[in-house]
Amino acid sequence: MEIKESQEAVQQQFLTFFLAKEEYAVNIQRVKEIIEYTTVTKVPKVPQWIRGVINLRGNVVPVVDLAVRFGLEQRPVTKTTCIVIVEVEQDSERAVMGVIADAVNQVIDFAPKDIEEPPAFGTRVRLEYLLGMGKLGKKFALILNIDSVLSTADLLTVSALQTAAVDSQTQAGDSAEGQPEAT
Repeated sequence: MEIKESQEAVQQQFLTFFLAKEEYAVNIQRVKEIIEYTTVTKVPKVPQWIRGVINLRGNVVPVVDLAVRFGLEQRPVTKTTCIVIVEVEQDSERAVMGVIADAVNQVIDFAPKDIEEPPAFGTRVRLEYLLGMGKLGKKFALILNIDSVLSTADLLTVSALQTAAVDSQTQAGDSAEGQPEAT
């Protein structure tokens, strides 16, 4: 009985954000930062749900459109659209990726008693993508298993994407040598 009480006392923090009018949550320990939506460079021959890449302090970071990943239409960019930079882990490999959110809402504490099992029906998200449903008053936030949403196969795609982006930047730099800079 004491073990159960001590486990219930352990709360976890989650960042909640909106996507297609639904509220989602991701463990705050996976969130590296939240940035304003910026220019995303499209990369050919990648899945439709990978919007492209951004330059984050000199690093190539793939940007994922979760709406498209979940089978919804691509969301229009608004003044509240942002990119949540998350770290995912698969097979002891870590990767940094950006996830497009319509708007970030809040950081919230969920105790284990506040998290319910996801139902076998009624969500737009595949069950293996969910850790649970966090109680938010009369509604719920879908708690994402970010490692599952961005799985090993996806990370291989992302790895190839990063390599292609670096190669294209190198080639662009090589072809620009000896030419005057545009102002």
